[in-house]
Amino acid sequence: MTMLVIFDCDGTLVDSQHMIVQAMATAFAANGLACPGRGAILHTVGLSLIEAMQRLAPDGDDEQHAALAADYRRAFHALRVRPDHAEPMFAGARDALLALADRPGVRLGIATGKSRRGVAAFLAREGLDGLFATIQTADDAPSKPHPAMILQALNETRAPREAAVMIGDTAHDMRMAVNAQVRPLGVAWGYHAIADLRAAGAQAIAADFAGLMRLLDAPCRDDAA
Repeated sequence: MTMLVIFDCDGTLVDSQHMIVQAMATAFAANGLACPGRGAILHTVGLSLIEAMQRLAPDGDDEQHAALAADYRRAFHALRVRPDHAEPMFAGARDALLALADRPGVRLGIATGKSRRGVAAFLAREGLDGLFATIQTADDAPSKPHPAMILQALNETRAPREAAVMIGDTAHDMRMAVNAQVRPLGVAWGYHAIADLRAAGAQAIAADFAGLMRLLDAPCRDDAA
């Protein structure tokens, strides 16, 4: 039976928090608004940009939310092409991905709130093109926690639900997995608190990538610190 291991991107594979916060500050300044706090911004990671802006600027209208999202995209892209661009993979992420890709019967996927352009830039930069059998982005489906991204990944790979797992650092990831009826695994190094992951339905939580690999082999063990 094919096992499908789906990863979130920001906060799970890549530590992009500094760029996210900086781009958000630029977008809000461009629209004459005070920027929300770092914690509030990171709590929206994983959502579509429009939904993130709706939460961060609840008094705004559709036009303002669209303008904020557009300015954020421009600001993030400008940061990405700078020579001091900082969007590193988390320690152990690359080794874990390569090890999983080498396992017979395992296929890898991505389900992320990033744009398809953003995912393509990440994969090209890290030399990971071709590693993932399915890539679902904010361009392809409704925002997390809607299950569409996972359901589309299952359809593309023909993997059964019972052999699929969603790995992420936010409550949005865990709720998406629950809604899609696949196994939700949380990671402790990302942008949401462990308590939030548990409340959202995480079956288990990994403290690091070595622990995550153990969890993929031992379904019920909780490896969180």
